[in-house]
Amino acid sequence: MTSIDFYFNAGDRLGVACRLAGKALQQKKRVLIYAPQPDVAQKVDRLLWTAQAASFIPHCHAHDPLAAVTPVLIASDDALPAAACEVLLNLSSECPPFFERHERLLEIVPQDEEQVLAGRTRFKFYRDRGYAIRNHDLAGK
Repeated sequence: MTSIDFYFNAGDRLGVACRLAGKALQQKKRVLIYAPQPDVAQKVDRLLWTAQAASFIPHCHAHDPLAAVTPVLIASDDALPAAACEVLLNLSSECPPFFERHERLLEIVPQDEEQVLAGRTRFKFYRDRGYAIRNHDLAGK
């Protein structure tokens, strides 16, 4: 069963996403960043180039020819990449339709009220289906 982590009170949602992708990369895990809104996908793509001072996080779009050999992928639609990814990082306000195909799901909930409500809805969806959820409060970090 997929393990789910909620990171809430995120001041910089995309910054947190880049840090989590970098951490998974250090753990030798492949990451799929689900960002169905094109502007969000474009922003996270740009941030991944500069997320770490000494290096960048190698990434490409899920349907890029290099996707099979790239550790971090960005998907803007529901079509899964051919290469399997252990970690799914959700940047959508809704539950990804394919989340159960991954070992881990990372949900980032920023502080604005609309996103908090969407996060609560996703939390309830997963909880009601019996998924174990770990919570991480980013307010003090």
